[in-house]
Amino acid sequence: MKVIYANGKDEYEFFKELDKRHVETDKKVTETVSEIIDTVRKGGDSAVKAYTEKFDGKLPQYYEVPRDVINDALTEADSVFTDALLNCIENIRSFHERQKSQSFVDTKENGVILGQRVRGLERVGLYVPGGTAAYPSSVLMNAVPAKIAGVKEIIMVTPPLKDGTPNKDILVAAALCGVDRIFLSGGAQAIAALAFGTEEIPKVDKIVGPGNIYVATAKKLLYGTVDIDMIAGPSEILVLSDGTTDPAYIAADLMSQAEHDVLASSVLVTTDKDSVEKIFAQLDRQMEKLSRKEIIKKSLDDYGAVIVCTDKDQAIEMANRIAPEHIEILFKDPLEYVGRINNAGSMFLGNFAPEPLGDYYAGPNHVLPTSGTARFFSPLGVNSFEKRSSFIYYTQQALREAKDDIVCVAEKEGLTAHANSIKVRFETEKE
Repeated sequence: MKVIYANGKDEYEFFKELDKRHVETDKKVTETVSEIIDTVRKGGDSAVKAYTEKFDGKLPQYYEVPRDVINDALTEADSVFTDALLNCIENIRSFHERQKSQSFVDTKENGVILGQRVRGLERVGLYVPGGTAAYPSSVLMNAVPAKIAGVKEIIMVTPPLKDGTPNKDILVAAALCGVDRIFLSGGAQAIAALAFGTEEIPKVDKIVGPGNIYVATAKKLLYGTVDIDMIAGPSEILVLSDGTTDPAYIAADLMSQAEHDVLASSVLVTTDKDSVEKIFAQLDRQMEKLSRKEIIKKSLDDYGAVIVCTDKDQAIEMANRIAPEHIEILFKDPLEYVGRINNAGSMFLGNFAPEPLGDYYAGPNHVLPTSGTARFFSPLGVNSFEKRSSFIYYTQQALREAKDDIVCVAEKEGLTAHANSIKVRFETEKE
C-alpha cells in the first residue's frame, strides 16, 4: 500500500485514481449487452435458454426450480448454517421494520383532504450471482426488506452451476426469506427477461441484486423500462484511525474488503504515522494464510493507500471527500464523530464493529452506494421497495378560495387550458 502524507495535492491525485475505477462501461460490453437485450425482447424464453447454453455450456436440469427441490435443499441443509441464516434474518428484519413508511391523511378545517398512500411494489426481480460469487447473504439483504415493504411476489434469477443444478446455499436462503419463484438463468439475458417478461418469467417492476459487468450494464440500459436498485461499482472501505486500535484489527479489516475484487479499494486515513509500519507487518503476516491473497495483494497495491493526516478534522474532511461505501471509525470515542460523517454508505464504530458484522449479521443493509455516490444515494432499504401516491379532495368553496391564485400561475406559464379547467367550474356564478 502506498503511503501519502496529506498536503492538499498528493491525496487528491490518489482520489482521481479511485474515481477512474467508475468510468463509462467499455463500448464492446455495451454493444454485446444491447444485442442480448434486443434478442431476449424479441425471442423470450427461447432466447434466454440459447444464451444460457452458449455462456454456461449446457442447459440446466430445469428452467424454473421446482418447489420440492427448494424444500429438499432446506431440509437437507446443515443445521448450523440454517440457524446462522435465521439469526441474520431476525436482525435484518428487526432493523428494517423501523424503516417502513406510513400512509397519512391530513384534513383541513375548510373541508380539504390531502394524503399519501404507501404500498409495496407488485413484483420484484432478484438477481443472485452463481458459482464462486454465490452469496446467500445478498439474498437476505434484498428479500427481507422487500417482504417488509409488502412486495407481493419476488422472482429470483440465478445462473446454474456447471453441472446444471442450482446452488443449494442460495436455495436455502431463498426458502427462509420467502422468495416465491426461482429461475436458473444468469447474465444480461436474465435481466432482460425480468425487465420485459417472457412466457415463463414474469415481468417485474424493479430489479435488485449484484452481478458482473454484463449484469450491471444490462440494469443500466434497462433503467426506465424497469426500476433498479443502483449501479454498483467495486467495493471499498475507509478506516479512520488515531492509533488507539490494535494494528492487527486494522490490517484484517482492510483485507476483508480487498478480497472482493482486484478493483476494490481499502484506504486507511490515520493521524498516527508511527502505527503504519506495524499495520504493514500485520498485513504481511495475516495475508499468507488467506485463500484469496493474490486478489488482496493486487487490490492493495493498485487501489489501497494510507493517508497520514495532521489531525482528526483533516481526516474527517478526507472521509467526506471519498464518500466511502463502508467507513470504520476507530477513534478513541467513535460515537462522538457520527454526526460529522456526512457521506458514507454505512458506519462501523469502535474496535468491535468490523465491516463483516454489517455484511452478514447486525441488521443494517449491506447493499450500499459505491464510488463516491454516498454523496447522494442511500443504502437499500424498505423504502426502496415502496411506492407512494398522493390524493387530494377539495370542496367547491375551498377551490373557490384558491382559484384566482391557480389561474394566475397557469396563465403566467401560458397554459390556458389549465386555467380554463379551474374557471369553467365557476362560470355560472358570474351569470
